[in-house]
Amino acid sequence: MAEIPLPYPHSVAQAQPRAGEVDFLWRTYSWMSMGLGLTGAVAWFVANTPSLLQTVTGNPVVFYGAMIAEFVLVMVFATRAGSMSFATAASVFIAYAALNGVTMAMIFLVYTAASVARVFFVSAAAFGGLALYGATTKRDLTALGQFLFIGLIGVVIGSLVNLFLQNSALYWLTTYAGVLVFAGLTAYDNQKLRRLYALQGDTGNLALQGALTLYLDFVNLFLMLLRVFGRRRE
Repeated sequence: MAEIPLPYPHSVAQAQPRAGEVDFLWRTYSWMSMGLGLTGAVAWFVANTPSLLQTVTGNPVVFYGAMIAEFVLVMVFATRAGSMSFATAASVFIAYAALNGVTMAMIFLVYTAASVARVFFVSAAAFGGLALYGATTKRDLTALGQFLFIGLIGVVIGSLVNLFLQNSALYWLTTYAGVLVFAGLTAYDNQKLRRLYALQGDTGNLALQGALTLYLDFVNLFLMLLRVFGRRRE
């Protein structure tokens, strides 16, 4: 569970539409979609290759090493993406998406493939609607973003605590709160991305930064909805 905050424009009032915005958004969503496709392909391949699956599940060093590597890549991207070359930033994004596929292969051990596919399409539809709302609404979502960030911290802390407590009520509380938080972040981040482009254009690898932010919104929304609607294996 992670969220990479885009820097919010200092002056919302000054943000005006720029030429090339459609092309910018197309590139952003293309990178996001490619990342999701890569994650899904790697997850499916690992889950359906017994030797690889055994390596990941049977060796805690491999699994937790992959998770730590993911965290490092996200932190590097969050702090350095603006100063990286495009090729380097794209490589970090691709490496993260691939590594995330390795760890997400575990969902196929917990949930049936049919329910994973079903929840994926539900998540895609929800994400599309929320993204459209965030990108087109005239309402300023800045205050909502601050509230959602606090909610995200609460969900993360609650989830970590429940690793030890294994409390059913806390599990469902963090699940439904997570759905609301990541649904809200989807709308918020889409509005923020358009405003950033209106102010500065696609500088500092903004399309890639936006792609990773929206990728994380989608993945986390999908995982939360999978908790609710996914059918567990017998």
